[in-house]
Amino acid sequence: MALSFVIVDDDAVSRRMLEGIIEQCGLGEVAGTADGGIQGEQTVLSLKPDIVLIDLLMPDQDGIETISQLRNQGFAGQFVMISQVVNKDMVGSAYHSGVEFFIHKPINRVEVEAVLSKVRDRLAYERHIQEIKRSLAKIDLFESTPAPKERHPRDVVKPILMELGIMGESGSKDIMTIMELLSRQPDPTAFPALKELYEAAARTNNKGDQEIDKESKAIEQRLRRTVMAALSHMASIGLTDYSNPKFEHYAPLYFDFQDVRLKMKAIEEELPADKGKVNVKKFLQVMHAEMLEKLKI
Repeated sequence: MALSFVIVDDDAVSRRMLEGIIEQCGLGEVAGTADGGIQGEQTVLSLKPDIVLIDLLMPDQDGIETISQLRNQGFAGQFVMISQVVNKDMVGSAYHSGVEFFIHKPINRVEVEAVLSKVRDRLAYERHIQEIKRSLAKIDLFESTPAPKERHPRDVVKPILMELGIMGESGSKDIMTIMELLSRQPDPTAFPALKELYEAAARTNNKGDQEIDKESKAIEQRLRRTVMAALSHMASIGLTDYSNPKFEHYAPLYFDFQDVRLKMKAIEEELPADKGKVNVKKFLQVMHAEMLEKLKI
């Protein structure tokens, strides 16, 4: 997800450092900067960035007052507060004004990258939720139309697997089996431990009791390879086009973004395809949530 930033700080050195870190780390584009709160208001309202990095203490108008003014004028972007002051009252005021993320002075590259990556992931999640809400709103407009034919979990999961580029992987069948099993639970929203899911899926393969453990481990390995293949597919898309809608939607939703970045680096350096790590549980939990949303369970 390509993000736009505005930096509001009366310290020119800090502005240059932050701008350099954002662009060098591939976090997005700095659309503009301002050297004070009043000028910052005008710049933010004019450019409408996704994220505003704003200094807490500025001579003309402090960061908290500037944020308040911008909120009153309808700006809905994210704020990241920059401060070298450790004062509980001021931090409390910042939280009260809607600031959830802080960067401390002196500027540290590692901290800046970590904080802004978290903000980016939060925005990606919020935008995904908004997409779901918009889709549901469209459905509500047609409530008077005949009820559609009941959908099967496989009908919902298959398109997702195709988008992730893993429909042909052996583990895709295991994923569909697990999603079916989850939909049949007394409480379909519950998510059991992975070991329980693997064992339940193994039993559907008509394995005897003595073979359940062996088949469970085989399912675990197939799933890991399949999720890794999905990660590789997303990373390849991201390397080609970072703003690709498929990459923007699936990469931050199904994977830890740090894993995506590491995989992109591994592809660039032509490391072995199996190198890297994936969070299989998160992958299955997200797919489970999407399935429930689409099935309206």
